[in-house]
Amino acid sequence: MSTYRDLSLPRALGAARVTGVAPIGSRRATALRTVGTRERRSHLTAPRVPTVGIDIGGTKVMAGVVDADGNILERLRTETPDKSKSPKVVEDTIAELVLDLSDRHDVHAVGIGAAGWVDADRNRVLFAPHLSWRNEPLRDRLAERLAVPVLVDNDANSAAWAEWRFGAGRGEDHLVMITLGTGIGGAILEDGQVKRGKYGVAGEFGHMQVVPGGHRCPCGNRGCWEQYSSGNALVREARELAAADSPVAYGIIEHVKGQVGDITGPMITELARGGDAMCVELLQDIGQWLGVGIANLAAALDPSCFVIGGGVSAADDLLIGPARDAFKRHLTGRGYRPEARIVRAQLGPEAGMVGAADLARLVARRFRRAKRRRVERYERYERYAESRRSEREGAS
Repeated sequence: MSTYRDLSLPRALGAARVTGVAPIGSRRATALRTVGTRERRSHLTAPRVPTVGIDIGGTKVMAGVVDADGNILERLRTETPDKSKSPKVVEDTIAELVLDLSDRHDVHAVGIGAAGWVDADRNRVLFAPHLSWRNEPLRDRLAERLAVPVLVDNDANSAAWAEWRFGAGRGEDHLVMITLGTGIGGAILEDGQVKRGKYGVAGEFGHMQVVPGGHRCPCGNRGCWEQYSSGNALVREARELAAADSPVAYGIIEHVKGQVGDITGPMITELARGGDAMCVELLQDIGQWLGVGIANLAAALDPSCFVIGGGVSAADDLLIGPARDAFKRHLTGRGYRPEARIVRAQLGPEAGMVGAADLARLVARRFRRAKRRRVERYERYERYAESRRSEREGAS
């Protein structure tokens, strides 16, 4: 039976209005604020129950039921509603996916990895570049609708947690994840705890300035790292060469039949694997800038491992090989210090979903306790009713 159907939310909210007690969602949301301090010591003892992970991006919403070992039991995917629509439209989409999955799985909590800035309490999405969320109390709203604990985090934090628990970062105690997609995201994980910063927005590595006065970035600044090492940077460089009718771009011009706007990142990677010299060179350039940025992060954070994820990482050694070389050349104190490993992420595009579900498992115990108390109350009532029936039958 569906966990969500067991709780009658309208009755609960009606009782709250009568008694003056806070609604279920707001009471749970208050309790969830301490989750961050418990991550390190409790992830191994969290309930081994299925939870739902949601990964929200600019183009898709992916939902899946994940078990305690990181295995995906079922997944659903839909397009992200147009960003011009109200936040409620996206919340409706999330709720529909969760309720659909709950019809077939006894789910105890929901974790959401959102592409945006999430506050330190992991309640509000302060800003999402691809959605109309501005200071949106996503956790509280969904917790009230779904009547189970909801945990919200940045998508890169969720992906880093998944790679640390189940993927390329297993066994590492100081890990930095870099996600290369349209831009650059990132996360920091130390001693089994995601470092979110005072205001919850740590890990925005893509907006470190690496070239003063360089390319303009959508964030408003110039010379940001993601303008030189990201999917957007890769496509921009290829299109500029093709638009200039450069001889070195002949292969990709022929591939798109002269339609420069059709050039994409996956296409460049595919051609590079086939030996196209310009595409190989472009990925090397992106990789070298990646290595420069990683060397800067190593100087500041000194992790033992960098995990490279996101869509651009599909280029594998065409990208990561040049990154390792550039990292060694630009590392502060090179030759006199240990060097962090640079590895490709293992969980692919599902890392954010798996990580969000696993983080949600940390708060699932509250739901399990509440459910157990409801069952115990029901069993006591049944025993009481049975005893009364027996008394009446004896009296007759």
